[in-house]
Amino acid sequence: MAKYIFITGGVVSSLGKGVAAASCGALLQSRGYSVHARKFDPYLNIDPGTMSPFQHGEVYVTNDGFETDLDLGYYERFLGIKLTRNDSISGGRIYWDVLNAERHGDYLGATVQMIPHVSNKIKEYISAPTDTDFVVCEIGGTVGDIEGKIFLESIRQFANDVGRKNVMFIHLTLAPYLEKSGELKTKPTQMSVRTLLENGIQADMLIVRTPRMLSSEERAKIGMFCNLPAKNVISGLDVDNIYKIPLAYDAQHVFDIIAAHFDLPNASGNTDKFHKIERYLSADLPEVTIGIVGKYFDVPDAYKSLNEALFHAGVHNNVHVKLKKINAELFSPEEAKGVDGILVPGGFGARGVEGKIAAAKYARENNIPYMGICLGMQVAVIEFARNVLGIEDADSTEFSKNCTPVISIMAEHDSANMGGTLRLGAYSCNISPDTLAEKVYGQTQISERHRHRYEMDISLEEKFAEKGLIISGRSPDGKLPEIIELKNHPFFMAAQFHPEFQSSPYTGHPFFNAFISAAAKRVG
Repeated sequence: MAKYIFITGGVVSSLGKGVAAASCGALLQSRGYSVHARKFDPYLNIDPGTMSPFQHGEVYVTNDGFETDLDLGYYERFLGIKLTRNDSISGGRIYWDVLNAERHGDYLGATVQMIPHVSNKIKEYISAPTDTDFVVCEIGGTVGDIEGKIFLESIRQFANDVGRKNVMFIHLTLAPYLEKSGELKTKPTQMSVRTLLENGIQADMLIVRTPRMLSSEERAKIGMFCNLPAKNVISGLDVDNIYKIPLAYDAQHVFDIIAAHFDLPNASGNTDKFHKIERYLSADLPEVTIGIVGKYFDVPDAYKSLNEALFHAGVHNNVHVKLKKINAELFSPEEAKGVDGILVPGGFGARGVEGKIAAAKYARENNIPYMGICLGMQVAVIEFARNVLGIEDADSTEFSKNCTPVISIMAEHDSANMGGTLRLGAYSCNISPDTLAEKVYGQTQISERHRHRYEMDISLEEKFAEKGLIISGRSPDGKLPEIIELKNHPFFMAAQFHPEFQSSPYTGHPFFNAFISAAAKRVG
């Protein structure tokens, strides 16, 4: 039987529950245990797919084509696992399931209530089989939120159902430092744990976000008021890189606390992969500057997986990667001066598109390494059609109805598998031999994750190829262009898919690794 760890948060949001969950999972893996991870979000959206990146940050996509919370990206990157649609569950999805079951008659005329019907549905998702030793479940939001109460009640019930020794509760809180009085205040943590207790849950470990290490006296005070041993109170210090967090937890014996709770044998762990990243961060290495031409910079997490993938590629290439944010609406050649590579990421809507087209033109004409992702591929196609093929009104039907469409919706292609009008999740791609794409990937068959609805018009392939822009990757049926590349250029490659969703801190990703390698050559 799997054992379960529930991660909750209190005092304020954005304390880092996702990274904490992933880090605890990584410590378990380092001792040889298999780990699965799940995220429960109390909000009423069915999934994050319709939520604005300006408000919620990145929408992450799983292999099976489900739009999820970005925390699943932390889990997959830290733990090297592939998650599914059953690992990102919102309150809206729970209520949707329950109400559909009621309409279908599954409850046989019973009065449908929060308990047991909603709580049972949540517990069904928690206990879905994983074939792993541990399941780490993060409960989104903050203890005390109205919409989150049923989730707390469900995990309380679940602990009783499977046995308290098979469940561990870890609670993240905040201990603010008041500069005027020179005091670290523990009262918010005490109140948060009290609120958790009001919901019938006793925390087994506290991770207290704090600007400095908690003193032994502070840990003892928190432990006394929160009804747990002082040694189970952990300092959650700010770090300059999230991959240092497993090491910070390990130094405070987090695994030993987990092991004691579950009666696991204490074992020495292998954390070499995190030490490698720690050494990389402190090393004196060349620096490459990558200009990201985007529009979602107001929210730090809007390009989370992308930023992570660039960091991973820096580790792989032994260079430090500096990101220069370039607002697509304000793009000019002056803005791009001094960059060693230009990356145009995915996005939706016409806002900033002309700036992204100009960025692709600047990279093409000035031999600057260019990487396009999703929309970044489409704007490269539009730019080439306009400025090389001479099709002045070339555009995407997403942005203009009165144009020569080089990008449009391929609604007739596999529409039953497209998540509404979006092509979502992992699709196969065949790579042409003797191309840059084959050199980058080292193989001719790959699988990458998608999130888009518009496609390049493949009927224009010959015209593009005559001028040097070739399709080097396509769908197995040959109908959909997946990768384009420009001949006689240091590195100009773009893809319709999102490779950032499969990048690993330990190996990087072939596409990003090759892009950063090309950019590093400009540095010398």
